[in-house]
Amino acid sequence: MRIGLVDIDGHAKKKKWGATIYPNIALCKIARYHRQQGDTVEWAIPFFHYDIIYMSKVFNFSPDDLTCYDADEIIRGGTGYDITSRLPLRIDRLQPDYSIYPNVPDDTAYGFLTRGCPNKCSWCVVPRKEGPIVPYMDIDEIAIENRRKIVLMDNNILAAGDFAVQQLNKIIERGYRVDFNQALDARLVTDTFAQLLAKVKWLDNNRIRFGCDTHKQIEDCERAMEMINGYGFTGQYFLYTMLNDNFQECYDRINHWWLRMREVREKHEGRQVYAYAQPYRDPDNPHRPIPQWQKDMAGWVNKKAHFVAHSFGEFHPRKGFWCQQYIDQFTT
Repeated sequence: MRIGLVDIDGHAKKKKWGATIYPNIALCKIARYHRQQGDTVEWAIPFFHYDIIYMSKVFNFSPDDLTCYDADEIIRGGTGYDITSRLPLRIDRLQPDYSIYPNVPDDTAYGFLTRGCPNKCSWCVVPRKEGPIVPYMDIDEIAIENRRKIVLMDNNILAAGDFAVQQLNKIIERGYRVDFNQALDARLVTDTFAQLLAKVKWLDNNRIRFGCDTHKQIEDCERAMEMINGYGFTGQYFLYTMLNDNFQECYDRINHWWLRMREVREKHEGRQVYAYAQPYRDPDNPHRPIPQWQKDMAGWVNKKAHFVAHSFGEFHPRKGFWCQQYIDQFTT
């Protein structure tokens, strides 16, 4: 059979192989499965005939591919289409075929150690899609083809308790370099986890990621970082900060990390902490507009040169507009 693939989020029409920052793992597994069956697998080309075309969409706000494809069957899957969609078990348990993404380095693998999450954050579909946290795969299963750098996409690995301890120990023993790119939950950092996280070899400038989506989590992140630093960690921290509808709360939370970053840089002591702001996306309403202040706050936070150089109030994203106007308008 001739199989065609379409990576909706990767804007396959604009890039030769539908590349994204991260490869679409589901499409990679589908490619491996069909190649094991002796089928031909390629990125779908308009007007070429295929037996099956698989279209995968992770985010519901990604615009659909309206290209005219010719296939006996078109299968659409992924959270962006239907949060209940699943790969068949015979495909899901396979490791990805990275060859469909030539831009993926030969030493890098992607995968999940766990699926699910016990939290029920209003902006996240994971609990609805995957349920509570469960062990899913061993780190050695993911590290195929001598790939020693591993990007792990777990949504809350530390919630897996003993399984997480086991996997972190194995990561340390094997010498894998990893990145939990969906961030860790600082609230779950115990003394045991702090010791292990300090020993892990981290990707991306030796950087640990945490989520800081509420004001309460500032304290949790500070506590977790202090514990990890106490066991000899010398890298950086990267904090995902969700922007909700409360300007005052978002500004105070991010400004805390801005002030902390400035203090570290001025005193030349302590670990660097960088925030990354994510405007809220409604998982049930992809057309919900993003407020301009969220776009501007994200523009300030996510461009390191601006975040380091000046405060939010001093940031002017457009000619004649300074973000101090937001502060004057929304804060008390």
